[in-house]
Amino acid sequence: MKGGDVELGELLAAAEAAPPGESVDVVAHDLQKRFGAARVSFLFVDLVGQRLVRLTAPGADAADSEEPVDLQGSVYDRVLQSQRQLVEPDGQGGRRVITPVTNRGDCIGVLEVTLQSADDTVLRQVRDAAHALAYIIVTDRRFTDLYHLGRRTTETSLAAEIQHQLLPSAPCCEAAQFTLAAGLVPADDIGGDTYDYTLDRDTLHLSVTDAMGHDTNSALLATLLVGALRRSRRSGCDALLQAEHAHQALLRHSRGLATGQLFCIDLGTGLCELVNAGHPRPLLLRDGTVEEVALSVNLPFGVAAPTPYRLQEMQLRPGDRLVLLTDGMQERGAAAVDLAELVRDSRPLHPREAVRSLTAAVLEACHGHLRDDATVVILDWHGVNRRPDER
Repeated sequence: MKGGDVELGELLAAAEAAPPGESVDVVAHDLQKRFGAARVSFLFVDLVGQRLVRLTAPGADAADSEEPVDLQGSVYDRVLQSQRQLVEPDGQGGRRVITPVTNRGDCIGVLEVTLQSADDTVLRQVRDAAHALAYIIVTDRRFTDLYHLGRRTTETSLAAEIQHQLLPSAPCCEAAQFTLAAGLVPADDIGGDTYDYTLDRDTLHLSVTDAMGHDTNSALLATLLVGALRRSRRSGCDALLQAEHAHQALLRHSRGLATGQLFCIDLGTGLCELVNAGHPRPLLLRDGTVEEVALSVNLPFGVAAPTPYRLQEMQLRPGDRLVLLTDGMQERGAAAVDLAELVRDSRPLHPREAVRSLTAAVLEACHGHLRDDATVVILDWHGVNRRPDER
């Protein structure tokens, strides 16, 4: 069965048999054996989504492994935005094939292959290989730091290392009912922002938090906060109990404060149950109009007060775009950005690209130096039993 399930199964079996840091080598060998590929390399998207780092297979030109590639405006950017394979002449009589490597909406990078010929059958099999590579990398990065190192284009501080480990491993997730994407641009002196999500059978859990302070103090406070939220969430708690547990954890183990917003979204109805603990209100884009969601605001986590947290509700409708922010997206230099207008203008974009658009605007307004972390989470609600491409 040429190019079918048998060959794909053999590729996955070979990847599992190889050391976890040699996934690209396995795919490269497969493509070289089947199609005579001259060069095969994988390019990672870095942590902030601005550059690509090339990981080449053995025997590739040394020049291919040099400096990171700027993503903005590049051919790779077009491939990642469109999520479509690109084929172009390589200048030497062959074909340069660039294919997105994506898993459940998370753009891991691109697979670049040089072939002497590339008909529709070959191109489809390269796409299959790229799809397999996405799953291989998601599996293998549990066992090696190679893929984590590949995403770093700048020196990482201790606070930044802690912050990165608190975030989900994938900043984007797609399902039948929704598409979610998030981005965090850290301040020069880490400001304590985190976001988190998980998808259960019937519920999407979503949170955005901001631990007060900077550097390792805020990173350690964020660790306590996120740990308390995950523990209660994994124990089956709703948003209200999650908030109570996080609040008590900060009171017992820390003198710090943190703001946060917690959502439990019913996948069958689009009904959100949420708690707002002193956090900036979200923006809702509905029917072409952007409005701040009118929520009651409780005190931040860690503030000793007799007032209990309040569980609130909001109903999502098909076509809604919900935008969650931290105050770093709104204060100081970032205040010069008209977020409502930018949210409205970026509606045609996939949430991944809309996140990039918003964070880039804030970074530019702050001249590249943020005094506080800037975090944005965008949720597109498609509705029950609908696919993202049916919007």
